[in-house]
Amino acid sequence: MSRINSKFIVIAISVLLLLYFVIFPMGILLYDSIMLDGAINLENYRNVYSQDVNWRALTNTIELSLGVMIVSVLITFPLAWLVGRTDMPGKKIYRTLLVSSYMIPPYVGAIAWVQLLNPSVGYLNEILKFVFGLETAPFDIYTMAGLGWVLTLFYSPFAFITISRAMEKMDPTLEEAARVSGASPMRTVFDVTLPLMAPSILAGGLLVFIAAGSCFGIPAIVGMPGNIEVMTTRIVTYIYMGDTAGVRDATALAASLMFLANILLFGMTWMVGKKDYTTISGKSTRPNIVELGKWKWPCFCLVGAYSMISIIIPLGSIVLTSLIITLSKPIGLDNIGFDAWIPVITSSQYMESVWNSVVYAVIAACIGTLISIFIAYLAVKTRIKGRSLPDLLVVIGGSTPSIVIALALIITFSGNFGLNLYSTMLIMVVAYLVKYMTMSVRTIAASLSQVHISLEEAALNSGASWLRCCKDIIMPLIAPSIVAGWFLIFMPSFYELTMSLLLYGSDTKTIGVLLYELQTYADTQNASVLSVIILLIVLIGNLILNKVSKGNVGI
Repeated sequence: MSRINSKFIVIAISVLLLLYFVIFPMGILLYDSIMLDGAINLENYRNVYSQDVNWRALTNTIELSLGVMIVSVLITFPLAWLVGRTDMPGKKIYRTLLVSSYMIPPYVGAIAWVQLLNPSVGYLNEILKFVFGLETAPFDIYTMAGLGWVLTLFYSPFAFITISRAMEKMDPTLEEAARVSGASPMRTVFDVTLPLMAPSILAGGLLVFIAAGSCFGIPAIVGMPGNIEVMTTRIVTYIYMGDTAGVRDATALAASLMFLANILLFGMTWMVGKKDYTTISGKSTRPNIVELGKWKWPCFCLVGAYSMISIIIPLGSIVLTSLIITLSKPIGLDNIGFDAWIPVITSSQYMESVWNSVVYAVIAACIGTLISIFIAYLAVKTRIKGRSLPDLLVVIGGSTPSIVIALALIITFSGNFGLNLYSTMLIMVVAYLVKYMTMSVRTIAASLSQVHISLEEAALNSGASWLRCCKDIIMPLIAPSIVAGWFLIFMPSFYELTMSLLLYGSDTKTIGVLLYELQTYADTQNASVLSVIILLIVLIGNLILNKVSKGNVGI
């Protein structure tokens, strides 16, 4: 009985925590968006959508998300095919480069492209003006096209990862049949590979759509200076008004964004489930490698050019800016050094924000990983009715836009329901857990499914408690996945911006918030130094994650 009780108690606590910190705040947000003084009142919806600026924000969000989704799929499908299914040289290096923008904080990417394509002093614009003798800058980052460009570069890896993983596991039988029947490699791609990949393309594209529509950092840094509003920036504007009416209007926009994201996610799941797309069979799933022939090196150069534009140039811009001694002087060896780094790394204000980010991310990762273990165990190792419910709650939290989570937590845990967490460390940690536990649960669940039940039964039959069995048998066997799950929560929590910007207090400022403030107030050099620090920490974390997971998991 004690074994059953310990298992039930631990899993029940995990489920109750999810209900309290995920579903309860979302329910309160929805309730507050349609109820006023105990009666249904949709005046706030009429108010926000009667304003042209909000309609413009909604249409901008949809147009940008659709455009970014379509362009991302058009770019990443051929890239995934070239890297995963052809004999193109340098595939391993290119895979790393193409995925690396996934681990770069989007707002850092936005800062990089502002430095490159600012119409006044952008590095790239200045070079093009000099080379071609132009009087005006050829590019302006503060436009819809500029905003779409940055969103595409930093969210297309969502589609690339989804498509490439499915493509490499696809059953080659049908492709082989098409080739034997005389179809050319390109004909095979369009007639066989593309239709078989439809679910992965749809899933990857939808992930890009939701991520682009939920993004705040890039629209704030690139869009707002050009008077381009999206839903997330409008929500923040209403919250910053600081009055009850502003928060109520923000809930209407947030509820709309939450519905849009979750309806799309579950709609896609339903559509894919209605048809049978068998891409993995019991036979060998090693796909055929297509020989490119004379196109091998042109493809190599094309993918190299894209990698250069999407990763190397923007990161180089940030590193260069952090090393310039005096921004007003021409760039040269005599104007390069670490002078700009000294005030940043010796500033107690800056280092406190870095330390806060590390501490909050560590706490979130430790708590989240522990909860993830029990949720994954419930889903994989038990036959309890409703065992998939906690996993569903985690998915709902992960798919909900960050700004909606932050607003829901503000409304719910500001003392209205007996618990006041506003502007504290705890509310930041809760927000990170709600948003970032999904990948940790998935990683640990995949590893748990490979642990045979006989090992657990042997321990229990020997008299060990269930918790002792978890500690001595299960957790050591899945240790690499636990470490990977820990890092999958730690890294995005460390550099998170959107939720932190709304939830932080005077003593809880994080590095993401500090970097956003520096960029907003045009302290470009200090912003670049902090950006490089963030990139170094994330890079080191990713290297450890890849080492522990033997290259199977990364961010």
